[in-house]
Amino acid sequence: MSITATRLDSRESAFFARETEYVKSRTYDAKPSALKGLSLVPLARDLPEGISEITYRRYTEAGEAKIIANYAKDFPRVDVYGEEDTVKVFDIGDSYGYSIKEIRESSRSGKRLDQRRALAARNAVERKLNDLTLRSNRAAGTYGILDFPGLTETTLPADGTGGSKKWSDKDVDKIIRDINVMLSAVIEPTKGAEVPDTLLLPLPVYTSLQSRRLGDTESSLIKYVTDSIPMLKKIDWLNELGSIGSGGTGRVMVGCFDEMHCENQIVSQFEQGDVQQEGMEFKIPCMASSAGVIVYYPGAFAFADGIC
Repeated sequence: MSITATRLDSRESAFFARETEYVKSRTYDAKPSALKGLSLVPLARDLPEGISEITYRRYTEAGEAKIIANYAKDFPRVDVYGEEDTVKVFDIGDSYGYSIKEIRESSRSGKRLDQRRALAARNAVERKLNDLTLRSNRAAGTYGILDFPGLTETTLPADGTGGSKKWSDKDVDKIIRDINVMLSAVIEPTKGAEVPDTLLLPLPVYTSLQSRRLGDTESSLIKYVTDSIPMLKKIDWLNELGSIGSGGTGRVMVGCFDEMHCENQIVSQFEQGDVQQEGMEFKIPCMASSAGVIVYYPGAFAFADGIC
């Protein structure tokens, strides 16, 4: 037995066409969600649409210059060695829609269709893009910035109260030392070629540093950290750091978050497809595509687990 799809009359169809165009344009104009991963990692600008995979290299510099004599010919050779890898581009999708009854009621009353459904579809796609930016997805084979392979892992001393690694159990001098341990884990192996300028913390640790005061002063611990370590230009928080560490612990991370060191491989941003009728509903599919994050110089990043 075949089922014939219910059709809108010409007036209803014209109303729905205008409303769909309005909803789509308003969705694109709306202020995007404040997702920190998407603002943390620079967006790759040279990705053509329609690609299915991205091949790249993770680089290590080798060689050094030396003093040479007049008319010398034996100039020392330097090079950049890379580990080649390929990641696949995956499509992300969801949809929103309106029933024929809703369209007809809106047409008769002159009311606009609910735009919040389109915004919800956009927000869901952006949340997924944000998640792929921050965390590796084993099923898809994409990498995130917080657990990218090859980042330098450091172990912080467990010398807080009761033998704890948690910063809530450590005084300010030990916290400063822990940060310098991670910075040194980047600076020393690269002989100063890489100097992290960003410190990322779990939200509870960040708020604790903001609220803790130095003795009887009004100066916060986070300001003291910034003043004590001038190379740090930015201290920020990420919710996802709160449990991504070993055993579900909190992770602290330092790194160089610029386009020379890492890029977000979002091939296509949120877009809305043509209206499709399915039974008694008109559905609008929404899409984006991403290959996750590529870190070109993993040696420019270091992390440590157990701070909360």
